[in-house]
Amino acid sequence: MEYNELFARTELLIGSEAMQQIASKKVILFGVGGVGSWCAEGLIRSGIMDLTIVDSDRVAVANINRQLPATSNTIGELKVDVLKKRLQEINPFAVITAIPEIYDSESSDSFHLEEFDYIIDAIDSLSNKVHLLVTASKTDAVTFSSMGAGLKLDPQKIKVAEFWKVRGCKLAAALREKMKKGEKTVKPVLCVYSEEIQKNRGENALINADENGSFRKARTNGTMVQVTAVFGFTLSGLVIQDIIDKTSIKFANAHLENSLTVTP
Repeated sequence: MEYNELFARTELLIGSEAMQQIASKKVILFGVGGVGSWCAEGLIRSGIMDLTIVDSDRVAVANINRQLPATSNTIGELKVDVLKKRLQEINPFAVITAIPEIYDSESSDSFHLEEFDYIIDAIDSLSNKVHLLVTASKTDAVTFSSMGAGLKLDPQKIKVAEFWKVRGCKLAAALREKMKKGEKTVKPVLCVYSEEIQKNRGENALINADENGSFRKARTNGTMVQVTAVFGFTLSGLVIQDIIDKTSIKFANAHLENSLTVTP
């Protein structure tokens, strides 16, 4: 097996120049749960060759309904370790760095965000999410973020908008409110979100459920894979589309410069 064989169908669609650009980018992804795990898979299957995944959680039974690393055989294992193994089985040529840690204000500097081309936020903690978005927006990296994927059933209602223009999402509203009292993002951040709001109908379902500490929230809401996976794949798609668009602009400009060059 050769590298070129893996992405022959992708290159057929987008061209060799875009494929080369995708392979050259460094991406860091925070959170590999119901949204982030599918984003990671989408990135690697699209030709990203340098991916860092960050998450401190371990696989739990209650993750199985929506998270890629979660199976009956991986319960108790670190999510980033399970996911790294899968991603390297997909593309053994890719460099996958797994960091089983939490991103917060104290650990922020250790991730060296300035070294990445793309920063993807798929974490749940409100304060950590605010800190990441604000910090990431100060770098040269392009940043994409997932808003709340809970209490949603219809993947056809998923949308993309700039952070300050997201409407109908309680998480986005809470993030903006927190930013208004402190630092704000200093450049645009595209977000994946949905205005759909369902209700939890099985309030007793979590009585015996164990997510190994994943319920570190004021409230836990129901989620389903058809929504979380589309959130994740949309995030990966935003990264790939941005690279393709920039490649097209770069080569269009180069072609224009060459056509305007006058040979003496």
